[in-house]
Amino acid sequence: MGISIEIPDDIMETVKLPPDKAKQELTKEMAFSLYQRKLVSMGNARKLAGLDKWAFIEGLAERGIERHYSEQELQEDFRYGN
Repeated sequence: MGISIEIPDDIMETVKLPPDKAKQELTKEMAFSLYQRKLVSMGNARKLAGLDKWAFIEGLAERGIERHYSEQELQEDFRYGN
């Protein structure tokens, strides 16, 4: 089961993204933010962002987000990679 987040039209009109890319880009930015705040593991953030490991790591570098990696995250990433 997932959740939906509703963003009012007047706010979406101010987002500087092409309408056909807005959902994908906003979801990706949310994934990076959740990872940066240590609310989700890298594996879950990658899954939410729809990115492979290397693309996600590149995105972290582009945003100046430091990687954090625990034993638990290693195991989660291993599960998602298989």
